[in-house]
Amino acid sequence: MSWLFDLYETYEKNSSERMEDERYTLLPVAHSTQNAQIEVTVDTEGKFYSAKVVDKTEAETIIPCTEASFSRTSKAVPHPLHDKLMYVAGDFERYGGTIKKSSSLPFNDYMEQLKEWCDSPYAHSKVIAIYHYLMKGTLIKDLIAKSILYVDENDQLIKKWTKKEEEKYGDKPKIFQVMNDTQDRIFVRFDVHEVGKINTQMWQDASVYDSFIAFYKGKLRENDLCYVTGERAPKTDRHASKIRHAADMAKLISGNDTAGFTFRGRFIDADDVASISFDVSQKAHNALKWLILKQGKIVDGRVFLVWGNESVDIPSPQDDLQELFAELSIPNDPLSNDVDQDQTHTVFARAVNKAIAGYKSDLTYKSKVMILILDAATPGRLSVMYYRNINTSDYFERLGNWSKTCSWLHAYKRNEDKKIMQFYGPPIPKDIAMAAYGSHASNKVIKGLMERMMPCIVDEQKIPLDIIRSAVARASNPVSMEAWEWDKTLSITCALLKKQKHYEGEEYDVSLDTTCTKRDYLFGRLLAIADVLERGALSGDDEKKGRATNALRYMNAFSKHPTRTWGVIQAAILPYQATTVNLNRLIDEVANQIDLKDFNDKPLSDIYLLGFYSQRYAWYHRNKQDGENGQVEHTN
Repeated sequence: MSWLFDLYETYEKNSSERMEDERYTLLPVAHSTQNAQIEVTVDTEGKFYSAKVVDKTEAETIIPCTEASFSRTSKAVPHPLHDKLMYVAGDFERYGGTIKKSSSLPFNDYMEQLKEWCDSPYAHSKVIAIYHYLMKGTLIKDLIAKSILYVDENDQLIKKWTKKEEEKYGDKPKIFQVMNDTQDRIFVRFDVHEVGKINTQMWQDASVYDSFIAFYKGKLRENDLCYVTGERAPKTDRHASKIRHAADMAKLISGNDTAGFTFRGRFIDADDVASISFDVSQKAHNALKWLILKQGKIVDGRVFLVWGNESVDIPSPQDDLQELFAELSIPNDPLSNDVDQDQTHTVFARAVNKAIAGYKSDLTYKSKVMILILDAATPGRLSVMYYRNINTSDYFERLGNWSKTCSWLHAYKRNEDKKIMQFYGPPIPKDIAMAAYGSHASNKVIKGLMERMMPCIVDEQKIPLDIIRSAVARASNPVSMEAWEWDKTLSITCALLKKQKHYEGEEYDVSLDTTCTKRDYLFGRLLAIADVLERGALSGDDEKKGRATNALRYMNAFSKHPTRTWGVIQAAILPYQATTVNLNRLIDEVANQIDLKDFNDKPLSDIYLLGFYSQRYAWYHRNKQDGENGQVEHTN
């Protein structure tokens, strides 16, 4: 129940800001949202004033709801105020509307419920005006007269606007452009025009919210122990849906399956499982909806959500942490002359430490961060896949550790001019998924990896080996993808390997480690030198400069049989090797560092990619004072 309590607390601390932004509304208790297609305005005396078709961009409407109407399906259960035509129009059947036969008519149930609100001590003048108008039973007639709804020659509502209607009546009316179903299933919202007043639209009027909440709370069930707060309060066994979006029918809490085995076999009654108060359920679910809409990330139906109890705007592990930390003190271009390239990781680490110190200075000891992952097992059931409640100071410390130990030099972002830019930082989980499984990986695969990476970042667990092995396999096969995708895959794989080796007590970085004598690292360096050598020779030939080098073509084979493949590569680059000096010398220097007993065909470990990347980086980005500027020195 801790996640429910944290959401309940979030609601309580942010309830005063429920209308801070129309895009992100923290719903009042006993309210939900619905997209309306028609807006009807009456005056204070309950007379029809005006009506209009609601544009899709303005359709979302906050509506009061009862426990029953929150979860209504095929059964006719009216909302208390705004609702579909079948509930609010007394002349619904007169104009061709069809109603399933039951003990009572939806309009009668709606009016009886609305009258009870109007007769209560909590009645609102606007609601009373709407009640007096709807009692006349002329809603559809008035809408037809104002050319909002349309009927055929028999005074029956036209279901849909087809070519037949277009030929007969002319251009398609606006109502048929905004509705998703037939005319008889249109949703209507109401407003009241008050002369001489600056009117707040009724579905945004806090006084109307409070009127219904006060009225409805007096109708709730008996008190019971709330398992979330530990207090006695009116309980509920109906909980909200529409959690991820307006059309989402999946629920987090549900025990209404008395015919199946949702709880039967373990408990006699659903209330035996847990009792949750109406107030807590409403506030927790409304806070969750608000947070998901405001800052949640949804991939193939799976929700990734991070928020704080003091400030809801908390960076997520799924965000670009390089932007969060590095912008404070590291130059935008980590390859600029302002930064010594061998110290880029050190500068970045200082930036991370500075950012963490800044966050900590604004925190209290009660400050917490909540991390929640949700997904639907079936269309009607939503489950909590992952939940963590962590001290905010520890959270930012772990984000910082991830950023420092999994950072690498990448070149796959684009700036404002759409040009590729280099940056130093950790890859985001979504990009890790692309590196491991390809740019055409399904959303199902991506969301699974994003969930698995969460404990690696937040709980500092090791990255699963299958993810690293998959990324290494793709990075070792450059000819299977385009150059830009391989470059991205290689740098992300190096970041993952850096993190893995950090756990094993070894430290690697972008800058070349000329003192490293590990066999696999040195073989990776040799492969990089061969690639640089041939690339430099091919760059002068317009027909060949786009061609993959032999080093890249044989990279996969080289990782499995290094010495045998090296012989093939060296024979292929021999014509180019004969005209160079400095790279030949470098090949000899690196080869001489490999112990003779290690010069065998044993498959290379993942470290060879780190040696490969760092050697290429060191050559192409040499400091200007070296006097070579990354150019190959040729013989006369």
